[in-house]
Amino acid sequence: MGKHRNRLSVVSVIHALANPARFLKIARPLTPILFWTGVLLIAIGVWAGLTQTPPDYLQGETVRILYIHVPTAWLGMAGWSGIAVSSLIYLVWRHPLAAVAARAIAMPGAMFAALCLATGSIWGRPTWGTYWQWDGRLTSMLLLFFVYLGYMALARADADRGGDGRIPAIYGIAGSVLLPIIRYSVVWWNTLHQGQSIGLTKSTIDSTLLWPLWYTLGGFTLFFAAIVIMRMRAMLATARIEARMRRMAATSDFATESN
Repeated sequence: MGKHRNRLSVVSVIHALANPARFLKIARPLTPILFWTGVLLIAIGVWAGLTQTPPDYLQGETVRILYIHVPTAWLGMAGWSGIAVSSLIYLVWRHPLAAVAARAIAMPGAMFAALCLATGSIWGRPTWGTYWQWDGRLTSMLLLFFVYLGYMALARADADRGGDGRIPAIYGIAGSVLLPIIRYSVVWWNTLHQGQSIGLTKSTIDSTLLWPLWYTLGGFTLFFAAIVIMRMRAMLATARIEARMRRMAATSDFATESN
């Protein structure tokens, strides 16, 4: 009985937030809070990582790029998780706002995936002796970046032809197969990329180096959320303007026919 009640409460929350007017009422004041809190945490984390931590005994000063690289890798993967969940909600409950959320996530998700690849390459040159290696982790992350680009192109094409959004939603769910591959690639294959350094309960990174990472990780996550909400608000505003223009055009055509 308790599980059934919890399931109903989750569904009721999804239905409540699916109302664009209710969503916008929450999103307008929330956007600047997320944005500026994220910027502040990023600034603190970057400052601390550059000035308040010692160099690594093996990697030296290059270890400091982890304060950017780890959050971008996390958000590149988390972004696609958001697309997959939003796509599933859209297919099951047909909530248009879920489709808007998926499309809004795609661009910042691709941007953070690209930043992950760029910072990883910069880190790799002095650490591994090469900017790029076709190993499991790097290759699967590159594939995720291309999957992001494919989703954006597919969503745009579907919107241009007046589609109902089901094809991009199916693509969004199917693309999530890459996430466990990225996550466990360093375990499944002999890879140049180092193993998993940070877990839920322990980390192989010394605490004197690790603590600024929590600031940048939280800051970039809030910053990412603010971008997504701003994009959703812009998409809803565009849809509202387009609907108004269609109504005005229909009214004008009706008046012309009547005359």
